[in-house]
Amino acid sequence: MNLKLLLSLMLGLSVIGQALAQDDLLKQLDTVKPKEKQVEIAAFKGLQICNMQSTKLAAKGEWYVLISHRFGDLTEGLDNFFGLDDAYTKIGAIYGITNGLSVGLSRQTNNKIYELTAKYRIKSQEENGFPVTVVGYNTMDINTNLSTDIYPNLEFNNRLAYTTQLLVSRKFSDRFSAEIAPVFIHKNLYDPTTERDNQFVIGTGGRYKLTKRLSVNLEYAARIDAPENDVYHDLLSVGLDIETGGHIFQLVFSNCQTMNDVYVFSNATGKWNGGSIYFGFNLYRVF
Repeated sequence: MNLKLLLSLMLGLSVIGQALAQDDLLKQLDTVKPKEKQVEIAAFKGLQICNMQSTKLAAKGEWYVLISHRFGDLTEGLDNFFGLDDAYTKIGAIYGITNGLSVGLSRQTNNKIYELTAKYRIKSQEENGFPVTVVGYNTMDINTNLSTDIYPNLEFNNRLAYTTQLLVSRKFSDRFSAEIAPVFIHKNLYDPTTERDNQFVIGTGGRYKLTKRLSVNLEYAARIDAPENDVYHDLLSVGLDIETGGHIFQLVFSNCQTMNDVYVFSNATGKWNGGSIYFGFNLYRVF
């Protein structure tokens, strides 16, 4: 065998060996399964549980029109026609800037309060992945009912109040979802005999699906550092979600008549055990 033939055989065997090695590598790569895409899970159908916010956000480009109504004290009976004589109304709109960020503006008749809101998703619950949904929520109230006749030194800053909320929810099954929400409240103007300028609240809520379009909701918010001369109560509400395709209709029974978050968490005046109870509804229409 001459030298050229030997070199040719050696080169051929080398090429065949490299090809077989590459083929084995490709087979190994083919056995590695691609990473499955995590599916995000929504715990709530409505943007609110009852009065509390849920972890649901408006999708990008969606407009939600909100109309909320709270009648007066049901326990007064015919004296106020079961609340019809003393009703509050809230009208607002929410816009989804992105799928993870929405902003809102509303006005309610009580104290003529304007409420600015921002809601943003931090993390979503995933199938076989992250166990909870985490959402941030901030509100700023502007009380336009305050008058210099009562407060001669009133400044614009005195009209403002804020909440900062962290909403954490989990969908445990097709029927049951739950949420916990630490809340910080700050008021620039407050009554020091019955209120605090800063207050912490721990809110909890849940949703149980009864049928495809019907669910019952419950929420409770415990005030951590209520003042000694306390005239307000912890928030307790029960509601019913009715899904009708284009909108969510929520019936609400609560010990709080107001609908802005600052008052909802810190100024609930009613009691379920022998106190005032307020009936109302939230209507969301999406465009």
